[in-house]
Amino acid sequence: MKCNNGLANSSPPGCPPECPGCDHRLLSEEASRRQKEGWLRSALAPWRERFEPMQALPDGAWRGYRSRVTLHLRWREGWQAGLLRRDELIPIPGCPVHAPLINRSLELLLPRLPEPGRFPLAWWVQSGAQLTLVLRSHREPPLEWLDERTLRHLEESGLEGLWINLHPATGRRLFAKRGWRLLWGREWSRDAMGNLHGPASFRQLSGDIARRAIDRAEAHLRPERGEGVVDLYCGIGSTLRRWRERGSEAVGVELGGEAAACARENAPGATVLRGCCAQRLPQLESWLEEMGGRRVVAYLNPPRTGLEEEVVAWLVRHRDRFSRLAYLSCSAGTQRRDLERLEVGGYGVEALAPFDFFPRTRHVENLALLA
Repeated sequence: MKCNNGLANSSPPGCPPECPGCDHRLLSEEASRRQKEGWLRSALAPWRERFEPMQALPDGAWRGYRSRVTLHLRWREGWQAGLLRRDELIPIPGCPVHAPLINRSLELLLPRLPEPGRFPLAWWVQSGAQLTLVLRSHREPPLEWLDERTLRHLEESGLEGLWINLHPATGRRLFAKRGWRLLWGREWSRDAMGNLHGPASFRQLSGDIARRAIDRAEAHLRPERGEGVVDLYCGIGSTLRRWRERGSEAVGVELGGEAAACARENAPGATVLRGCCAQRLPQLESWLEEMGGRRVVAYLNPPRTGLEEEVVAWLVRHRDRFSRLAYLSCSAGTQRRDLERLEVGGYGVEALAPFDFFPRTRHVENLALLA
């Protein structure tokens, strides 16, 4: 696929030109990274001179990188999985960015699923070896299709857990809290970094890039044995595990129940609080008091909406306690808002380290390092 002036001449095999999934697919990988870096420097203009070079996968390594997908399902003389464009389903069998496990699972299992009158499928949600079929129904579906042949296909595909989630109003809210049923296999699997995760818990896509981002945060925070790390929005505990491996005391806060349970397993010895970070500030206050005069740092990885106002105010109030912060964000807009507030409160941005977690798309992660 030759490039001219940063543009690719064609989409790779298996990539439908009408698919809305990869909005940078017609850019060369270098041009895509340049565009992302330019956007970040514009969105975070007050600190544009403090950017480090973007870290990314080697050229061509984007193939098969996406190990977590949410796909629409529609019946057209058989089930098809893909993405919507103006309410039209664009099937993407054999998508080149999908991990081989995902493409193999789709190929083997989709033909075995019953028609929509008996099995009203809405979504195919796969996180590594954990697959969830979301049904637009509150009724238990027939399961005669889950026969020996299908079970053999499941094992051949590499899947480890098959779930259904019954949710008659599925849409923007994908899952129903009480709609989970494990049909086959085990509840949790391990990701590329060896961390346990369930079917619904958030985790980063690229194991290599995610590992590099954690490495950079660790190099900045430098938590030592007996020192403390506050890890907010900790997910399944990938970073909590890193702090514990250094011998540091660590407390994490995570809203999702499944992710919090995984974090407790992935980071033995860490304190994991479930709930919104703003609602767990009293417990964090107590934890800080227990740390006494020992050095404390914080790692922050909020959703796109950024840090809660109460969390920013709490970090500012304890400026004398936190020697360093590392703040990983998928939204430059909300990160800028939060960094400006933190600087007013006495912190300073020392460096910005971008990471291309999502090759072939406009999305990019940025790690802000403060002291």
